[in-house]
Amino acid sequence: MTPATAKANRTQLNAPLPQWQPAKWEDYLAWRDKLTSERVRLFFNGGYLFVDMGSEGINHARYSELFTMLFFIWFSRIPGQIFDSLGGCLIEKPNTKAASPDLVLYIGEGSPRWQEGEPRYLNLNQWRVPDLVGEVGDTTIATDLDEKKQLYAALEIPEYWVVDIRGTRVLAFRLQSDGRYQQCEYSVAVKGLPISLLEQTIAQLSQGTNGSAALWFAQQLANL
Repeated sequence: MTPATAKANRTQLNAPLPQWQPAKWEDYLAWRDKLTSERVRLFFNGGYLFVDMGSEGINHARYSELFTMLFFIWFSRIPGQIFDSLGGCLIEKPNTKAASPDLVLYIGEGSPRWQEGEPRYLNLNQWRVPDLVGEVGDTTIATDLDEKKQLYAALEIPEYWVVDIRGTRVLAFRLQSDGRYQQCEYSVAVKGLPISLLEQTIAQLSQGTNGSAALWFAQQLANL
């Protein structure tokens, strides 16, 4: 390894975590429309912008894909149930708010459909809000439970999940009539799903893969 490479690696390792910065909507648009080879997740609310750059780590990817599998397993038990999982899609309320949730779930009719020539992000002036969104938090758990939680409440997302990788826990929140989230033990969007079962499922990752954890989850549903 050359000295220059070693220095670059140290710089990446010591790089500060992304922070919310004062910004205008035009600043958000500049990031959104910027041509880049890097994966960028954007969040905008109340004059502040959060830019999360870089590819997913192994843990983040493993947990995110697990929840996609869990949605499929859960809804496969309900004949005729329509659902659409759009995790990672940029959600936008033009001129005011934007977010890039790890989990985006639509239940029932009316999920977004992209048409040729349209922007590729999800415009909430055109489509209904998702029934559930979630964040898989490794290094961003603090903002997932603070600023992002406030953002999703302001977007009137009915249910919000935070998957805490390091804490091996799942926190679920249901939007109340006062516009604030209250923690819940059972999902309302994924009707009747115990949040404790999700925590038990992610605990399986310590000794297996997300595939084996998903199969374990499917086995437990037989006892619900």
